Amino acid sequence: MDPLVAGAPFPRLIGDVGGTHARFAVVAAEGEGITRTRESDADDHPSLEAAIAAYLREPGVPSPASCAISIASAVTGDQVAMTNRDWSFSIASLRRRLGVERLLVLNDFTALALALPALAAEELEPVGGGRAVAGETRALLGPGTGLGVGCLVVDDGVVVPLASEGGHATLGAGDEREERAIAALRREFGHASAERALSGAGIVNLYRFACEEAGRAALPLAPPEVTARALAGADDACSEAVELFFALLGGVAGDLALTLGARGGVYLGGGIVPQLGAAIHRSQFRRRFESKGRREAYLSSIPVWLIQAASPPALRGANAALDVMAARSGSAWAIVAGG
Repeated sequence: MDPLVAGAPFPRLIGDVGGTHARFAVVAAEGEGITRTRESDADDHPSLEAAIAAYLREPGVPSPASCAISIASAVTGDQVAMTNRDWSFSIASLRRRLGVERLLVLNDFTALALALPALAAEELEPVGGGRAVAGETRALLGPGTGLGVGCLVVDDGVVVPLASEGGHATLGAGDEREERAIAALRREFGHASAERALSGAGIVNLYRFACEEAGRAALPLAPPEVTARALAGADDACSEAVELFFALLGGVAGDLALTLGARGGVYLGGGIVPQLGAAIHRSQFRRRFESKGRREAYLSSIPVWLIQAASPPALRGANAALDVMAARSGSAWAIVAGG
């Protein structure tokens, strides 16, 4: 197969599937935008195929000739198993069942990385100062059902998205309080990954730790309840959980910026941070982002943006991936192309 494959035919079915929601849309023809966007609760479907089938039954949705699905999972070959949902499937089998000429399945944060260059200024909320350097690497992370991580690099003028499982890297502490929180995660899970704190389930884990520190019993709260109580100032343990969340997120984001040399900026996606509104600006996020000893000045020059897009950017990235489909295996892409 050639290193590059021509753009996929229309109509196109594009999807963005996470641990909580499944979003689908259509690009009907070349030059047209994304239309018929629908979001459903992933719990309403027993499988990815069933979720797609339900969408395709909607009135006016055309039978697709090609399809791209961004999914919250590592994509390393034909068999894909989601990390935070009990869905698994074969890419080749899914293509046959859909009857599409081409199918592309890619990590959701690879798709989101592809969408970064097309985001408008009004879709980006700055968090602190700094100025992006044109042509430099952009880093991306986003707490949601899990913790997604990705980046966009420029290689000889070509923009290349890289997938990552960085959300499962070991979480580091910036002070004694964070050390105690991480020790509590380690006692419970064995390995204290960043996702164990920086996700929906993670914010509940931090709430339980805050209750333990305060010597009180934790209530059986869901993630939205923890954040709502924190924003209302109605529960000190919930407020402590959100403070810890932002501090740890800042530390992880700073580590990612250093590791990647992300002078093109750091982007925050996922569903949790936007729901917390202006809280990030009152938090320790930016201080912890920059507090890396001798590299503090380097990090203070790097901008951070919170993605505040009205439509799911990963859908745009999935469609962009179909324009030039990388015909190679590995963690970034898995592809089945007909013909």
